[in-house]
Amino acid sequence: MDNFRSMALPNTSLLLVLQMCALAWQAWALVDLRMEDTIEVSMDNSTEIPCLYTFTEEPKMVMVQWFVREREGHRVRISYSDLTMQKVDEDTSYSNRISVRSNSDGETLTIHDVKLSDEREFFCQVSGLSAGNGEGRTFLKVFDPPEPPVIEGVLSGVSVSGDSPLKIASCETREGFPKPNITWYRDHIPIHPTSGLANMVTLVTKESSGLYTVQSELHYKVTKEVKDAHFSCEVSYFVPGAVRTLKSKGINITVHYPTTSVEIWKESPEGSVKEGDTVEIRCQGDGNPPAPIIFNREQSDVELDSSQGLLVLKEVSRADSGVYECHSLDVDEVVDTLQLTVHYLDPAVVVPKDSEVMLKGESLTATCNALSSLETSTVWFKNGTVVGRGHIMHLQDATFDTAGQYDCEVTVPSLPGLLTSGSVHIIVQGAPQIKDADREIKLTEKVGGWVNLSCEVRGYPRPAITWSITGSQSQSWREVDKRETEDQVHSVVMLKVTTHTVAVCNSTNDFGIETKMYSIRSIPFSQTPTARKTSADNSGVIIVVIIVSILLLAVLGSVFYFLYKKGKLPCGRSGKQEIINAYSTKEKTNKDDIVVEMKAKKTEESMLLKSANGEKKPPNDQNSTLSS
Repeated sequence: MDNFRSMALPNTSLLLVLQMCALAWQAWALVDLRMEDTIEVSMDNSTEIPCLYTFTEEPKMVMVQWFVREREGHRVRISYSDLTMQKVDEDTSYSNRISVRSNSDGETLTIHDVKLSDEREFFCQVSGLSAGNGEGRTFLKVFDPPEPPVIEGVLSGVSVSGDSPLKIASCETREGFPKPNITWYRDHIPIHPTSGLANMVTLVTKESSGLYTVQSELHYKVTKEVKDAHFSCEVSYFVPGAVRTLKSKGINITVHYPTTSVEIWKESPEGSVKEGDTVEIRCQGDGNPPAPIIFNREQSDVELDSSQGLLVLKEVSRADSGVYECHSLDVDEVVDTLQLTVHYLDPAVVVPKDSEVMLKGESLTATCNALSSLETSTVWFKNGTVVGRGHIMHLQDATFDTAGQYDCEVTVPSLPGLLTSGSVHIIVQGAPQIKDADREIKLTEKVGGWVNLSCEVRGYPRPAITWSITGSQSQSWREVDKRETEDQVHSVVMLKVTTHTVAVCNSTNDFGIETKMYSIRSIPFSQTPTARKTSADNSGVIIVVIIVSILLLAVLGSVFYFLYKKGKLPCGRSGKQEIINAYSTKEKTNKDDIVVEMKAKKTEESMLLKSANGEKKPPNDQNSTLSS
């Protein structure tokens, strides 16, 4: 009856109200009303709360009212409907956010833009007067997911602890509803509170909006191994019909711990070290933060200059070989050592030294060695060409070609860059040796022509060259070129040929003499091939003229004889003129025949010459052949 006292009905008489109350009380259990116990919805969404009812007998009128329970505990009506009207009550927190929809089996209350304050009970009251009355209720549960979690390690780092855990990180998630939960992980394995190992301190704050902010601190027993672990946190929260999670990023914890060991190594150069290299030696301890590093030589207390665990030795020598030590400043007893070996190659020593004189035909043994910490290899060169390999070089049966400078190059095959060299100059003594001195050189030159004569001689000491000219005048020759080296002389003279001449090149030194002879035959101008060819040409012309003249005389005699036999030889002036005219005509005809005959003969002669020689000779050559 308390529920009906709170109902605000339209104005009716008190009697009618009492009658209705009596009838409703009598038929209260005659209506079947169904509502869900709980409905879940996310904040800012819309939701529907259904109220379904049935009567055992058909009611004459149905009234439906919706109520909410306030925070103080009392109920407030927010909607009313019957057969004649349907309305939303004014001046409530739902006046502008709800709507009611009727159907054949009940009503549905729709709440728009759900707020966190809507999490409460909603009541549906149904009255069918004499047909019965009923009431149901639904609890509306509101959810709002929190922000992703933010994890942060202790910025200053943490030191290795004793038995008690230390704070190493914090995790926070903001503005969620209902209150979210935080779980900690190490390397993806959940961390549970364990006495002496791990525990969590959680702080929950309810904001003015009604949402929750949760902060959690992880306290953990710190050991050196913790520096390699990954820590993260996870937030679990409720949503309609499910539970969801959000994970933070993983972080490493900065752990401070003392040095327990150091390591020393050669950082550069790679491989073996040679004199002149710059060597870098690195030393590093396992403490954090790293403690300063000190370098020194074994059995020496002198501290070597270094910076941030790096020792630099510039242009090392063999004296820098030895054992190097390093240790951490915070723990003197922790030491590591490095054996440094600097390889070397001393300057090459060549025997014989500088230069050596030997006689032609003699033999010589030269050596080239260099002291080294590694095995060496030696190569001999002469004029850039390899002439031997190994530390020893043998020169057998020396000739002037043996003379010259020999360079030796000593290297270390296992360590490129180590190289030294030396040289020896070989001098071969012997009598002069003239090029082409074993034969007499014969030349032919026309009188008045010039010839160049050369004489190239080798020997040591360097030979002296003199020329002896017999036949031509002494003032008709001169030396035009002379080049000299340590054991060679090259002389060139220019000689004007005036007659048959003999030229002799004489070379001498302390060991002997050798000569080279030129024999030059002079040719007069009249006997030159050009003069003979000109005479042959002139003789041919004269013969042709003589033949033509004889033929003309023969023709002329034949004409006179023919006229004489015919009796036509005139004796008067007119006859004489006829003879002259006839002779002129005949002469012209015979000249044409002669010209044609001569051309034909010359053509035939040219063809014969071409067939005999295999090629066509120029006119001068044809005349020369004919004349011979």
